[in-house]
Amino acid sequence: MAENRHQALGLSDETVLEMYETMLLARKIDERMWLLNRAGKIPFVISCQGQEAAQVGAAFALDRTKDYVLPYYRDMGVVLTFGMTPTELMLSAFAKAEDPNSGGRQMPGHFGKKKNRIVTGSSPVTTQVPHAVGIALAAKMEKKDFITFVTFGEGSSNQGDFHEGANFAGVHKLPVIFMCENNKYAISVPIEKQLACEKVSDRAIGYGMPGYTVDGNDPLEVYKVVKEAADRARRGEGPTLIETVSYRLTAHSSDDDDRAYRTPEELAEARAKDPIFLFANYLKEVGVLTDELEKEIHDRITKQVNEATDYAEKAPYAEPEHALKYVYAEK
Repeated sequence: MAENRHQALGLSDETVLEMYETMLLARKIDERMWLLNRAGKIPFVISCQGQEAAQVGAAFALDRTKDYVLPYYRDMGVVLTFGMTPTELMLSAFAKAEDPNSGGRQMPGHFGKKKNRIVTGSSPVTTQVPHAVGIALAAKMEKKDFITFVTFGEGSSNQGDFHEGANFAGVHKLPVIFMCENNKYAISVPIEKQLACEKVSDRAIGYGMPGYTVDGNDPLEVYKVVKEAADRARRGEGPTLIETVSYRLTAHSSDDDDRAYRTPEELAEARAKDPIFLFANYLKEVGVLTDELEKEIHDRITKQVNEATDYAEKAPYAEPEHALKYVYAEK
């Protein structure tokens, strides 16, 4: 039998199965959204495929009862772990009135759910980084026991918001974790044309914080490094920069044609390292996942995705006269 890595991290068999199921749920919701988009039923998809291991591994390392997460637009795995439901995600995709993110006002991927401490993102990339730093500053000033966790793509690591946020957090030793989900492309720009340094984590030293680069296709490796960063932050030792290296298995969005900038061979090579299959194989090797249990999980998720799709498709749109609600004086 293969080495049992999850028990060495203090994770039970039940927990790693829950991690696998959350990764698979994110993938299946995402795949359904692409079908709905191509059928003309929803306007836009921006995908998490290929990044589920990093998202779920990280989110499981946090305290879901008190920590704040500031996800970026691909982070379906993070928000599912923090309590968003498939139905809520589908309501967002269909832009329906019951969408908890924005009441159908925003594009998909602008996650926000106050009671779960999922802080709303904005369309300009990287603006969530200074927000996360501000919330961490409040935690420190008010001596509150929580940390903040913020994600962004490697393209965002070149934006001023990242550098200003990281510098401020480093100077003030704030309880925040910066996690860069490096999926190799900023839309069509490959990583080697984005960074002069070798790794995004090389930038950490400039801000006086530790920096780590880990395999983003391995949820256990991501869990380990995020858990260590969270423990550091709770001890008052300041921020950490983590880079998870994976690969975006879809086009940038449903409006992008990735055939213009990457080859089928490159994509096939990445699909061979699909984190969903790799983690399933690990769980089978250590005797946690059987073929029967895998089928049971797939069937359960298919039912969830079908029910979420049906509910969201039939749900009402917002009334036109509510367009200005929350914009001016009316609350």
